[in-house]
Amino acid sequence: MIENLEKFVAGMGFWSLTWGQVAMLGVASLLIYLAIKKGFEPLLLLPIGLGAFLANLPGNGLLTVPHGNEIGGLYYYLSKGIELEIFPPLIFLGIGAMTDFGPLLANPRTFLLGAAAQLGVFTALFAAVLLGFDLKEAAAIGIIGGADGPTAIYLTLKLAPHLLGPIAVAAYSYMALVPLIQPPIMRALTTDKERMVVMETLKPVSHKIKLIFPLAVTVIGVFIVPPAAPLLAMLMGGNLLRESGVVERLTNMAQNELINIVTFFLGTCVGMTMGAEVFLRWETLKIISLGIVAFGFSTVGGVLFGKLMYRMSGGKINPLIGSAGVSAVPMAARVSHNVGQEYNPQNYLLMHAMGPNVAGVIGTAIAAGVLLAILG
Repeated sequence: MIENLEKFVAGMGFWSLTWGQVAMLGVASLLIYLAIKKGFEPLLLLPIGLGAFLANLPGNGLLTVPHGNEIGGLYYYLSKGIELEIFPPLIFLGIGAMTDFGPLLANPRTFLLGAAAQLGVFTALFAAVLLGFDLKEAAAIGIIGGADGPTAIYLTLKLAPHLLGPIAVAAYSYMALVPLIQPPIMRALTTDKERMVVMETLKPVSHKIKLIFPLAVTVIGVFIVPPAAPLLAMLMGGNLLRESGVVERLTNMAQNELINIVTFFLGTCVGMTMGAEVFLRWETLKIISLGIVAFGFSTVGGVLFGKLMYRMSGGKINPLIGSAGVSAVPMAARVSHNVGQEYNPQNYLLMHAMGPNVAGVIGTAIAAGVLLAILG
């Protein structure tokens, strides 16, 4: 009896707890706090924080690799959804089902703003190379600038899976900080006159065009950038469900149950990669720093191209909508709208900004496909 008791006590996790794990439990608690108290991307940061918390509890057995007839840990199996690249495309299916591409189709020129906002991806890529990362790692870091968490996770799994935890945390943390990061850049690059521009009301888009669009984007995108097929196919497949109008049950499933379930498991599985031995390195600090560079330059690229369109259109396009070219939907579009209203309360930019905002989703997926085609 005494021997069994001693064995029980000796097997407690307290004895194998390291200072690194203690620090990571603090990091995990911070992520949970930011998600709950500050509302920073709670749908992802809360599961990521939970996963990181569990990963740093010694002896938890959640990632135990099966041997022989033994059953492995719960998250050993759930993490296959990330390793086999299943979760990120399923997230895109839900995003497609929730996205209205009408504002983009009503003003196709704004697609260029989504492309221009990819500037941060390539700026951060080159900066990462200068800081000592190899090209694949740098590409995975650079995609943070697209402001699209699932795409960042997908590309990182392909090119630099050992950096998954830091890149995911950086991507979702900065997405939550879009209302703080973007406005100072937008004000610095535009004039009062430009910010006060009132854009014409968007014309309605026919149902036929909305049905053709997802199929056309899939065909063209896959022909040009085949590696982007999983993301584009799911994104546009979800949008086709939405626009068809005949599969309401499937649309609701993709918008609600599917994306909610997959989001939770994706987040906790990412968090489970954040063990102290992996996360507490200088590379993590570099990635966090490069993330802000990526977001900043993506905003710069979108706003500067917006200024170009302002001049080419004879002052009819408000350059503030260029900042929405990052794919943080719909937060970036709201930021463009809010800054515009600060200078002209009668200005309503939200729907105009949604065009480049949803274009950014497509643009980031294509950018990831290009990087995969070159480096994969």
